[in-house]
Amino acid sequence: MERINCYLDHISRPFAPIAVWLLRLGLGVAFFLHGFEKFPLPPEKMANWFTKLGYAYPEIITSAVAIGEVGAGVGIILGGLIRGYVGNIITKISGGAVVIIMVGAFIIAHSNWFFTFRLFMSEQIFLFILGSFFLIRGNKRERPNSS
Repeated sequence: MERINCYLDHISRPFAPIAVWLLRLGLGVAFFLHGFEKFPLPPEKMANWFTKLGYAYPEIITSAVAIGEVGAGVGIILGGLIRGYVGNIITKISGGAVVIIMVGAFIIAHSNWFFTFRLFMSEQIFLFILGSFFLIRGNKRERPNSS
């Protein structure tokens, strides 16, 4: 088993520097595209749906969601390109925005998913998880064990 483990580590080691970027690009692009498709503002279909649900100021809320999705997507990617505290802050704020938007989506559009396995069969849970990852981790690199 140790030989297999060493062999797999050897094969994957060159890709380690891009591993977090795979997550960052996946989340950033997905969130950007989800928001961009809601333009021009306000997103008419979404605003009409919010009106039917009885939400006040649906044009403002849905426009804020679209702008937030685009901004969070760009921020997740941009935060990784900027070094130091500024990049870390951008990454964490963008991850937090993803989490907030996804919690809103769960509550408003998918509340019935909490009582079924549907929640874990959707891309939305993964967007939430990746947003949580960047909110918690920011741009911090993991330190290898000293053992």
